[in-house]
Amino acid sequence: MLSPTQRTAYADQGFLVLPGFKRPDETAALARRAHELVDAFDPAAGASRFSTRDRSLVADERLLASAEAMHCFFEEEALDAEGRLVVPKARSINKIGHAMHDLDPVFSAFSKGPALAALAADLGLARPQVWQSMVIFKQPEIGGEVGWHQDASFFESEPITVTTFWFAIEDATLDNGCLWAEPGGHRGERGKLRERYVHDPSGEGGRLRMEKLSNRPWPSTATAVPLPVEAGTLIVFHGLLPHYSAPNRSPRSRMAYTLHATCGTAAYSPRNWLQRSAALPVRGFD
Repeated sequence: MLSPTQRTAYADQGFLVLPGFKRPDETAALARRAHELVDAFDPAAGASRFSTRDRSLVADERLLASAEAMHCFFEEEALDAEGRLVVPKARSINKIGHAMHDLDPVFSAFSKGPALAALAADLGLARPQVWQSMVIFKQPEIGGEVGWHQDASFFESEPITVTTFWFAIEDATLDNGCLWAEPGGHRGERGKLRERYVHDPSGEGGRLRMEKLSNRPWPSTATAVPLPVEAGTLIVFHGLLPHYSAPNRSPRSRMAYTLHATCGTAAYSPRNWLQRSAALPVRGFD
């Protein structure tokens, strides 16, 4: 599927932008289903905020349970100090995660198929295992910043093989919080893993914690490049590539859908927060 030029670009830059990977009817169907899940969600049933700036806002049990479920997580600014909604429910959700690709027919159809399987093979994913799916809403005016990070922090394996598949369900622009990435930031010293998110049931202060591995500073928008894309575009990137997205203060949402996959030949760490049981085994793109 990928040309030699594209393969070289991915190896060099750490990411690849593939416009038109999904048809308008496919992105529309996924967006419609995501909104249906939000409509059906009862805030009183329990949810937690999601924030990359303050991970203490994310309830450990809620996040761990979402590995085999479809849970909604609030935008940090959607609730007041007492936990009451300050925006309409439809605009309050930061994301839905993390097993829609295996539990929901619409998401499953979007997340599987020959085109994705061929792309994964071209990227070097042997026997890919798709661990999680997320709808990221990036709500108008309150869409939270996603700070600089490497996705390999959340999917440790030996060797590191996690690859991110980021689908633009709506246009992503500089105004509404498109991705930024550091070209080549996955290679050499720049690509060393800076932190690791681990599940530690015996740890103090919670079961989930971020371990600092390096003092290397994160990139900035001075050295990174923005990746504005149209709906239907797929951005694939290496798990060690530093990336970021700014807050959305615009009047337009920026919905995206992501999948994270590792090689089935790599040893997936039992310390990763996301684990699957025999009741819902991890699968590939087929």
